[in-house]
Amino acid sequence: MSAATKEKLLEGALRTLVEQGIAKASARTIAATAGVGQGLIFYHFGSVDELLAAACRFGAEQRVARYRERLAALNSLTELLEFARSMHEAERAAGNVAMLGQLLAAGQSSPVLAAATADGLGLWIQELESVLSRLLAATPLDGYADPAGLARATAASFIGIELYEGVDPQGAGSALDALEQLAGLAAGLEGLGSLSQRVVRRGLRRGAR
Repeated sequence: MSAATKEKLLEGALRTLVEQGIAKASARTIAATAGVGQGLIFYHFGSVDELLAAACRFGAEQRVARYRERLAALNSLTELLEFARSMHEAERAAGNVAMLGQLLAAGQSSPVLAAATADGLGLWIQELESVLSRLLAATPLDGYADPAGLARATAASFIGIELYEGVDPQGAGSALDALEQLAGLAAGLEGLGSLSQRVVRRGLRRGAR
């Protein structure tokens, strides 16, 4: 019963964040959404912020698990960007983009929420790093591009685009289009023959000296 109650509270907290926003995520509101007594929040989590932090991690784990199989099936950097576009649309429609923006803002004054949001983003970065390591191995960039750094830069870019979209949807669309152009360049590298790839690698080695 305890595990079931905790899951109800986690799901209730996520629903409250998505449907009503963090400003209304009080013990009373979350408990009503979860269909349990307020006292159970403090019994299981100690505070509302701790519950919201746990819900942030819980939600990220669920979403990463939902997309993991699709990520593993990607065969090119172009496909990765196409996936990112479709995922962005799905997450925005579900209200998760707006929720992330609120958590990032709240994390500026709450170390608990800041750590939880970073942990949730870390799950995405870990998946991206794995995919990028595999995909870059098929290009002349293998050994020159840092998958870990690129995964963090990619996550930061999409967070920025998601937040930017709230004030300038057209500008955010242009930013995504620019990323798509970069993916097209990467696709060209992927399509090079072995001899051409070796030439590109030699050029990269010279440039790195």
